[in-house]
Order: sequence, then C-alpha cells, then structure tokens
Amino acid sequence: MKLLIVTCVKECKNDVYKIFKQANINVFSATDLVGFKNNQTFNIAEEWFARGDEKFDSLMVFSFTADENAERGLELFNNYNETNQPDFPIRAFMLPVEKFI
Repeated sequence: MKLLIVTCVKECKNDVYKIFKQANINVFSATDLVGFKNNQTFNIAEEWFARGDEKFDSLMVFSFTADENAERGLELFNNYNETNQPDFPIRAFMLPVEKFI
C-alpha cells in the first residue's frame, strides 16, 4: 500500500481527478491549500510555488492505494506535466505505508 499525495493549483483539479480515475484510484480525499513563497526565509518547499511574496489557491489530493495504482498515477502525472508544460506543474509524491489498522 502507498500514500499518493498530489498538489496542484485549483485550475488543474479536474485534470487531477481524471488522472486518479485513469490510475484506478476511485477513493481519495481533497483539501484546499494556500501556498506561499517568501524568498526572505528558508523554505523546505522552495521549488513548490512560484518565486515572490505571492499566495496561490491550491489543492492537495491524497489517497491510500495499491502500489500499482500509485505507480500508474505518478507516471500519468509526469506525462501530464511533460505534455502540457503548465506554469504550475502538478506535484505528486508516493510514500510507503509501513503499518495500518
């Protein structure tokens, strides 16, 4: 089992939902985010959002899913970014789930 986490600007949310469906991920959660980029301090996610003191309405979508679904999702998100070359690429992360109840 994997935890697939995806972040995107809200304008891409329908594309993210379509990719989840294509990856056979039919159960997921989503939450609104406001991403900030402040160049004056160290930011662990410094490549996450555009440069400048701006804020961005974003979305985080996540799912606990089978390994093959998460792998397929990453592949599809990578293809989406390469094909569409958006100003704000979709970011996706796959994390192992070691234990669960």
